[in-house]
Parts: sequence; C-alpha cells; structure tokens
Amino acid sequence: MLDKEGADPVILRNMSSAEQVGAVVDATDARLLLELVANPRATGVELAARLGLSRNTVQARLARWESAGVLASFERRVDPRALGYPLAAFVSVVADQHKLAAVVAELARVPEVIEVCGLTGQTDLTVRVVARDADDLYRVAGRILEIDGVERTNMALVMQQFVGPRTAPLLARLATANGTAR
Repeated sequence: MLDKEGADPVILRNMSSAEQVGAVVDATDARLLLELVANPRATGVELAARLGLSRNTVQARLARWESAGVLASFERRVDPRALGYPLAAFVSVVADQHKLAAVVAELARVPEVIEVCGLTGQTDLTVRVVARDADDLYRVAGRILEIDGVERTNMALVMQQFVGPRTAPLLARLATANGTAR
C-alpha cells in the first residue's frame, strides 16, 4: 500500500528480535523453503510431491509464513539494473539522534533508496541506493544530504556483488540438523 504521496510506507523491523518475524522455522520448514529457493514458481501440489508432504501441510505452512513475515516480498527479486539503474552504492549516514525516525521516513520517500539499516558504531544508518549514472548518483546523494537531521554522509560505490542476499546455506544447515537431508 502506498501512502498519500505515492511513496512506500516505512517498514521498521528490529533485526535483533526473533519475535518480529513471528515464527520459528523447523527442519521440515527449512526443507520446504529450500525447495522454494530452488523452484520459486512451484505450486503447493508440486512442493508436496517433491518433499513427501501433504498438500494441506504445505499450504498451511506457506500461509503461516506469509502472515508471520517469514517470507520477504517478491519485490526483492526485481533487479534494479533491469529497471535502468545499473549503479549501486552504500551511503553511510550520521544523523541527529532526535530526528532519526524522521530521517528514515524521508529516506523512504526517495525512490532510489532501496534499503535502510540502522547500525551501531560510527554511523547511524547504511543506505543502499541505485542510480542511472554518475550524475544521477550525485543527485541522489545530494537529496540525502538535504534531509533535515542528516549531519554527514560517506558513499561507497558497489563495483561487484560477489555474494548476494541469501538464506539457502542457513536453511540447508537447519534442514539437515535433525538428520533430515534433502
């Protein structure tokens, strides 16, 4: 759902709290999730047949994961390069702590901002941005600096992504933890 100005709503998650996800994944869940990673378009019937589970079990688990926030949005599968944004950068942001929530809300209004994470240490936020070219990246960086509460930034251009976002190795470990290999 978009807000009244057409921007995506800000979604805040505390990465250190297991309760935020709302579910614990067991070995059977991990096997099912691994199968979804390998075959994201598989139907519930196909998944059930491949894993030796009932269709109802598969459907119930998928429904539980969706409501509990275990599964991320399908939006994450769209590569920004395919949308005309071949450049990516990480922007480290130091912000006025009293304005941090407002800074995050403003960052969420910038379409080229694709991820914002709160950090410990010398910087407060790491912002992943995409751009069409160097001039566009300069514009996006300027837009971030204009946000009230942003004190300073530092940018690192992504030259190559060697390991992308993934959970398959963690799922494989969990799926085989109780002797239930795939």
